[in-house]
Amino acid sequence: MRWIWRSDIVTGTRMKFLDEAKVYIRSGDGGNGCVSFRREKFIEFGGPNGGDGGKGGDVIAEAVDGLNTLIDYRYQQHFFAKNGHAGMGKDRHGANGADAVLKVPVGTQIYEEDGVTLLADLTERGQRAVLASGGNGGFGNAHFKSSTNRAPRRANPGQPGEEHTLRLRLKLIADAGIIGLPNAGKSTFLAAVSAARPKIADYPFTTLQPQLGVVEIDGREFVLADIPGLIEGAHEGVGLGDRFLGHVERCRVLLHLVDGTGGDAGAVYKTVRAELAAYGQGLADKPEIVALNKADALDAAATKEQAARIKHAAKKPPLVISAVSGQGVPDVLRALIAVIEETRGAGLEKRTANAAWQP
Repeated sequence: MRWIWRSDIVTGTRMKFLDEAKVYIRSGDGGNGCVSFRREKFIEFGGPNGGDGGKGGDVIAEAVDGLNTLIDYRYQQHFFAKNGHAGMGKDRHGANGADAVLKVPVGTQIYEEDGVTLLADLTERGQRAVLASGGNGGFGNAHFKSSTNRAPRRANPGQPGEEHTLRLRLKLIADAGIIGLPNAGKSTFLAAVSAARPKIADYPFTTLQPQLGVVEIDGREFVLADIPGLIEGAHEGVGLGDRFLGHVERCRVLLHLVDGTGGDAGAVYKTVRAELAAYGQGLADKPEIVALNKADALDAAATKEQAARIKHAAKKPPLVISAVSGQGVPDVLRALIAVIEETRGAGLEKRTANAAWQP
C-alpha cells in the first residue's frame, strides 16, 4: 500500500486539501553536566574542569510560501527535537540539540489539544513561533567550584523537554471571498477573473474545497477565495456545513453571489446571511458586495424583479452580472478593490498609530 501511494504521487494524482491536523511534539532534553578533574603531569591540584550540557532543541512552527494545505501532517504526526549533548572534561560544553521545524502555510493557527486555546497565529511569511522549548543543559562540576569547595564532585542533570498535542488549523489568507448557495456561479466567476481552474458543473456542491485565484483589474491585484456553497442549516452541519467559512474570516470584503435563475433572490440572500450570522466570528459585519449572477439567462423583466427582491432584502441595490458573458464583471472587481484598498489603508494607519504611541 505504501508503494501504491507513492506511485500515485509520482504519476500526478492531485494532492488533497486538508485544513485541520493534529500533531504530537516533543522538545529535546538538556544534556547532563560532567564531573571531571584536570589531570596533568606536574599539576598536583588541577581542579574541576567538567563542562556543561547542551540545551535541547526547540520545536518551532514557521510559515512558508508554496504551501496551501496541511496534507503533510496527515502522514506524519510526531515531531521530536534532538537532545542536547552531555558536557565533557577539559571544560568542553555539550552541543545544543537540533530544532524540529514544522513548515506550515501562511494563515495557520496553532491551538492546544482542546482546540480552543490559541497559541500562535502565523499570518506572514517567515513568521515563527516556539511551540515547545528544549530543556536547559545541566551544569558541570566546574560551575560549582569556589574558594571553599575547590574540588566539587557534583553535576546537574539536564532538564527534560516539553511534550504537547496540538491542533493545526489553516485559514487561507485572501483579500476577498465569494459566498453564496451551491450553483450560484462562484467557481465560474473565479475561473472568469483569474487563472484558477476550479471544477465547474451543473449540479450542487461542485466545489468541495476552497480555491484561490489572483485577480487583476486596472493594474491592481488582489487574491480572491471561493469556498463551498452554503445551504440553510449549514451551521448545524447540513450539506458541507460551515467548516469552510473559516477561510473567509480574514477576507477584507465578501462578494455575495445570488443566482438569478433560482427562485426568490431575496429569500436566497437572507438564507446565506442567516448562516453567516449563526457562524459568528464577525463575518456578518464584514463589508459586502452583492451581485445578481446569471443575467445572461434572464430577460429584462425577470432581471428587474430579482434585483428588486435583493434590494429589499439587502437594503441596497445589487450589481447585475454574468460570469459567463462577462457582463458587469469589471464593475464588481472595481467595487471589491475599492473596499480592499480602503481597508488596507485603514489597517496601515492603525499599525502606524500603534507604533508611534509610547506608554
